[in-house]
Amino acid sequence: MRHEDDIDVEYKVQLSTWKKIIGIVFSSKKRIFLLIGFSSVVAFLDAMIPLINRYAIDVFFVEGNYETWPYFVAANLALAAGFGISVWGFIHQAGVIEAETSYELRRQAFKNLQKLSYSYFDQTPQGWIMARMTSDARKLSLIISWGLVDFVWAGLSMIFILIVLYVTFFKLALIVTIVVPVMFVIAFFFRKLILKQHRKARKFNSQLTAQYNEGFLGAKTTKSLSVEDQNFDEFAKTAHQLKTASIKAVISSALFSSIILVLAYIAVGTTMYQGSIYVLEVIITLGTLQMFISYTINFFEPIMAISRILSDFQNAQASAERIVGLIETQPELVDRSDVSEKYGTLFVDKKENWEPLIGEVEFRDLTFYYLENEIILENFNLKVKAGQSVALVGHTGSGKTTLVNLLSRFYEPKGGQILIDQKDYKDRSIHWLHKRLGYVLQSPHLFSTTILENIRYGRLDATDEEVIYAAKMVGVDDFVKHIDKGYESFVGEGGNLLSVGQKQLISFARAVLADPRILILDEATSSIDSESELVIQKATNKLLKGRTSFIVAHRLSTIVNSDLIVMLEMGKIIEQGTHDELIAKRGKYFDLYKNQFFKESENKFDSADL
Repeated sequence: MRHEDDIDVEYKVQLSTWKKIIGIVFSSKKRIFLLIGFSSVVAFLDAMIPLINRYAIDVFFVEGNYETWPYFVAANLALAAGFGISVWGFIHQAGVIEAETSYELRRQAFKNLQKLSYSYFDQTPQGWIMARMTSDARKLSLIISWGLVDFVWAGLSMIFILIVLYVTFFKLALIVTIVVPVMFVIAFFFRKLILKQHRKARKFNSQLTAQYNEGFLGAKTTKSLSVEDQNFDEFAKTAHQLKTASIKAVISSALFSSIILVLAYIAVGTTMYQGSIYVLEVIITLGTLQMFISYTINFFEPIMAISRILSDFQNAQASAERIVGLIETQPELVDRSDVSEKYGTLFVDKKENWEPLIGEVEFRDLTFYYLENEIILENFNLKVKAGQSVALVGHTGSGKTTLVNLLSRFYEPKGGQILIDQKDYKDRSIHWLHKRLGYVLQSPHLFSTTILENIRYGRLDATDEEVIYAAKMVGVDDFVKHIDKGYESFVGEGGNLLSVGQKQLISFARAVLADPRILILDEATSSIDSESELVIQKATNKLLKGRTSFIVAHRLSTIVNSDLIVMLEMGKIIEQGTHDELIAKRGKYFDLYKNQFFKESENKFDSADL
């Protein structure tokens, strides 16, 4: 289990994080410049309104001169038109930038997920990844696009207002200016507090998403074990922590905004009082006083906007760290630079340099562990000829699955070598190996599409005829022809509309279609009934012919025809040979086979009695 959420709460604001985000946002420079342009026009027009109103008060109401009335009306109509066009412009551009930023963040994150090693997914909760790809990406793109609009408008509005105020009457302008540093000190004080609280909220949100995900995926287990109350209590506890953290963050943000608002109206009141004295002393006009009051009120509206943007960006900092962290996470297993240069990468193949894989495999002095104090394999040696079928048997924890995971290069050995065709498999690319490797899992994953398309995942460029031929080889056709829509039938989410055995048959059809040189069956028949096992065993014999295969099996009846059976115990080979040879030895394999044979016989008799 990863602990990034706990660590994130302690992180400081990282400029490198925002540099990455800004690079994504500014990938469309044209839209950014248009957005800034429209926002600047709105800020300029906002600054013009008090000036026009000042003229109206001094000329129309104080002097009683209405000669320029038509020009005043025309100026207001021009302002209205300018506002309409500019507001439409920045809303349009901000909306497009939001959508493009969200798309690009998710695209880069998902692309990087394809590169990451199996160990990453083995250690990272699905809910954590889902929260990054959905809520974090959406929140970040929303805050950045509209925050940019508010920031440009607010910053330029303050600049325009200060210019007009100082040019008109600097003594009143000083009142506004003096308050600004105080506000920035307060903003600095609240920044760290609000950021930490929002990060805590995001941490609990990730945990809640993970619990949602586990609740859906484990619904059947929950029902069968009758642990609904315990699951609900755990969920309610996390939800309460999320609520508490969110409320604290909102209270801090509200307190911050309230203090800024109080300071703003202190400045407005001071301006009204001092300005009235200047009007009575005929130092400034009534229109000028009204303009200063309007500008003072308008000046603190941008400050409030900037404080809100600051709060939003502090909130977004946690999301930014997470999504950028996902984008920049490096895979634990990578090819050397010289290997990538020759064989290409996951997304840029150089298949013209790819050698064929014959299928000879050798584990030489292999050492591996997940934790340093728990060694799984130590100085392990095994040589497999091309085309041999090798069965790996042994009790749970003996190292069977670890061995095939190392061969698949989901992990790499801590010591020793794995040679394929007498060459260290690190000297060829991971993608080269995976394209020539077939792996059938105990619990295969089906995608939410048709049976036909699920089989086609074995080889995406296969024709419908090739897909159906592969399906017939392993007996998929036997149950598909009884379904209304046949191969066009949807399998449901994760294949939940099919039985476990039917899903397993589809995974076998994928392997047939992929035509791998090395095939791994990881307890692939453990979930299949006896009748289906006969069908699949027949197809397996055809599939294994001429290929190197590694079969991890608990049901020993499925591996009696293997060329080599390797009995493992605590990561070491204790027996190896053919089925007949091992039975003749009367050793550990014989005992295991005998016990399982009698157990299966008892189950058959019990079933017959029922």
